Amino acid sequence: MTYEAGSYDVIVVGAGHAGVEAGLASARLGAKTLMITINLDMVAFMPCNPSVGGPAKGIVVREIDALGGEMGKNIDKTHIQMRMLNTGKGPAVRALRAQADKFTYQHEMKKTLENEPNLTLIQGMVERLIVEDGECKGVITQTGAMYSSKAVVITTGTFLRGEIILGELKYSSGPNNQQPSIKLSEHLQELGFDLVRFKTGTPPRVNSHSIDYSKTEIQPGDDVPRAFSYETTKYITDQLPCWLTYTNEETHTLIDNNLHRSPMYSGMIKGTGPRYCPSIEDKVVRFNDKPRHQIFLEPEGRNTQEVYVQGLSTSLPEDVQQKILRTIPGLENVQMMRAGYAIEYDAIVPTQLWPTLETKKVKNLYTAGQINGTSGYEEAAGQGLMAGMNAGLKSLNKEEVILSRSDAYIGVLIDDLVTKGTNEPYRLLTSRAEYRLLLRHDNADLRLTELGHKVGLIREERYEKFLLKKQAIEEEKKRLQGIIIKPTSEVQNLIKSQGGSELKDGIRASDLLKRPEMTYEHIQKLAPAEGQLDPDVTEQVEIQIKYEGYIEKSLQQVERLKKMESKKIPENIDYDAINGLASEARQKLKEVKPLSIAQASRISGVNPADISILLVYLEQGRIARISAE
Repeated sequence: MTYEAGSYDVIVVGAGHAGVEAGLASARLGAKTLMITINLDMVAFMPCNPSVGGPAKGIVVREIDALGGEMGKNIDKTHIQMRMLNTGKGPAVRALRAQADKFTYQHEMKKTLENEPNLTLIQGMVERLIVEDGECKGVITQTGAMYSSKAVVITTGTFLRGEIILGELKYSSGPNNQQPSIKLSEHLQELGFDLVRFKTGTPPRVNSHSIDYSKTEIQPGDDVPRAFSYETTKYITDQLPCWLTYTNEETHTLIDNNLHRSPMYSGMIKGTGPRYCPSIEDKVVRFNDKPRHQIFLEPEGRNTQEVYVQGLSTSLPEDVQQKILRTIPGLENVQMMRAGYAIEYDAIVPTQLWPTLETKKVKNLYTAGQINGTSGYEEAAGQGLMAGMNAGLKSLNKEEVILSRSDAYIGVLIDDLVTKGTNEPYRLLTSRAEYRLLLRHDNADLRLTELGHKVGLIREERYEKFLLKKQAIEEEKKRLQGIIIKPTSEVQNLIKSQGGSELKDGIRASDLLKRPEMTYEHIQKLAPAEGQLDPDVTEQVEIQIKYEGYIEKSLQQVERLKKMESKKIPENIDYDAINGLASEARQKLKEVKPLSIAQASRISGVNPADISILLVYLEQGRIARISAE
């Protein structure tokens, strides 16, 4: 029996890291939003590593914040440690990483959802979608409740037909022994969606009281205040350290001797696992020349003794895991509180999505997060924000938003998924971005706040502060370009003390700053600004002046890309009518349905020759179109 339970603009299915961003974005745009989750105690739960950020991922968190999302604010309020990574390298690869108090993180996020005026949060299991004439009109839960809506966002993470595998044991379950979602997965197949089976894993958790930290190396947080959100003003100063130890020959021998009991090697695990986050047994087999691997001991929170053993992801039997742990320095007498495990789950083949994250098969249905084949909380949250934003905008009859590869790492992530697909859980890396010098940790607000404000997710007060910052950066750059620094003894001594060559003549302050040994602080001593400038402003001035040539080259490449992006391909073009296309290119173009020549050129299997033929065909203007399905 079903019953009508309510009507909304947008329904979000799931309340993990993708779900919470989707629900908040939709609600904050003014769409009446319902969020349905299997268990209200698992909102924004961290079933795997208790951390946010890291290379590329930390930049995504900044981008989410610049667009008006919540992840950055939430981790700023609840972390136990924060560090800036890659500080010795260039600005393109610097990234912030925070250890989370996983319990405080989820409680704070749940509180934020409950206090959002336009958002209703309920517990329930969605089993079917209401689809009429190829359009999604709502959802039906296990109890028969029918909720109607203008758009639906599915963010089910690893719950779709989830199965936990631990040694010889295999059972139906979502992460952390939660109830899995089985019927929704079957229903998506009924609707004609192609699903794949992926796998991810998690390491054991151990009791802090049973660790001998004297045999490990301390990993403290930074001693300067750090934050992901541009709005954070209160900083957590009482940080907890992490600890570093290593596997050894004894560990590796034990793993080798028990590979026959590993589900990965016995054939019990069928799903494809993440290449960039392999299990310890995979690492030992693939890198058998390495005498040791790093193991980080990460506290899961301030009010728990559970410690996450980062680097020891495994699905080996429980008794083997216990023995492995005790071969590691500092863990000789350790008590394992939870065993590591692998989880297999269904994911949608992401080439079935438009760049807005709306599905091609069913209108007004969006998917975001691990259901789209990604791994990681940050990748999920970035997609959730965009899917929720677009579902909200569509329900309000407003234009949807697509981020390009030159706008944001979120743009790179979504374009990679919908254009190339993925045959393993996808993880963002800085190397995936062609324009990574433009997509930096420090300039996410300069890239995206304008858009966040235009859409309606950035408040007026924050936007005005942003405009003042932008103005201050431009004024200081202009000031430094207008000041000539003469070769006085003070100037020459300062330059010599930094290992630079002396000036032969006067030089613009901005040109002096371009020298690798000079910093903004040095220039300030020689040509002080009036009044105190915000450190965020001076950081931008230094980066923009120092890397001006490289940034200019990247911007020229972006302009060329924009010309390709502006060459649109009609949605219903008939690729079979185009003579000369290679059969693989024809098949891939029909599958992906690229929106522009630029997107078509990034499809695996579509070659430059195919793009030339496609360009000529479009320029002729006699475009054959297929009738709507």
